[in-house]
Amino acid sequence: MVARFLPYLALVTIRRALVIANPASRRGSRALPRALRTFAEHDVTVDAVLTERPGHASTITRELAPLYDAVFSLGGDGTAMEVLEAAGRHGRPVGILPGGTGNLVARALGTPLRIERAVHALLLGHERRIDLGELEDGRTFAFAAGVGIDATMLERASPRFKRYAGVLAYVMAATYATVQLKRFELRATVDGVEHTFHAAEAMVLNFGTVLGGMLELAPKVDPSDGWLDLCVYDPRTLGDALGIGWRIWRHRLTGHAHMHFLRGKIIRLETVPIRAAQADGELLGTTPITCVVRPGAARVLTSAAGLA
Repeated sequence: MVARFLPYLALVTIRRALVIANPASRRGSRALPRALRTFAEHDVTVDAVLTERPGHASTITRELAPLYDAVFSLGGDGTAMEVLEAAGRHGRPVGILPGGTGNLVARALGTPLRIERAVHALLLGHERRIDLGELEDGRTFAFAAGVGIDATMLERASPRFKRYAGVLAYVMAATYATVQLKRFELRATVDGVEHTFHAAEAMVLNFGTVLGGMLELAPKVDPSDGWLDLCVYDPRTLGDALGIGWRIWRHRLTGHAHMHFLRGKIIRLETVPIRAAQADGELLGTTPITCVVRPGAARVLTSAAGLA
């Protein structure tokens, strides 16, 4: 469940909003007219701007955010993170509307996936602060960064396949990556202390659940506690992998020989061989990666139901 982070809530009044939409995202262009109609039903004055290239959402936010009560992203997780990072520097709350394929951040915050319901829920919801993870190149993530099965999944889920199949593209790619079970040597340095593992997946988490709380990736992860959580999965056989999946689904994560959990403020992942890495559904390049927590760096709008 996404209700572990009840502190630091505040009501917010929005009369004027900026919507930054990515027309290249799977649902962004189709959802925009419906989103604007819903804003109008709430008597919120809205200006909408379409992005034209990667990084454009960040530029738009930096230039225009101070003119509005709140900024809304409408696109995938990449668009959401550009807006979150830039808006945080101007002290504006961000509403993340689901317009992509995975919508990891929107789901983690408990935002409804139907666009009309999402706009309605965020306008009548709350504002809260969450931590962000920062990478060495300055990019940030709200949900997680990782290496292993998740990055392989993203490599195999092509943009064309995602537009056609939606979330099913991720499911099929993740199934392939799990069956392949490519393990690697992992050196994880957590706040200066080195730990070594053999692993098929390593994730640095800011949120611990996905799919509206259906799956729990690590125990007691709080996106507002000023820490990042490292989870390492080390299945040696397909049976081990299925057992880990069952525990993730049943929220029974402790006491398993092939699951390891650590917590820190600076986490560095190095692998042999070098592996692809991802953050919030966007491929980063390859290992090593270093993640540093930025406590309370983002102001987000959340639905009241998502916090119940």
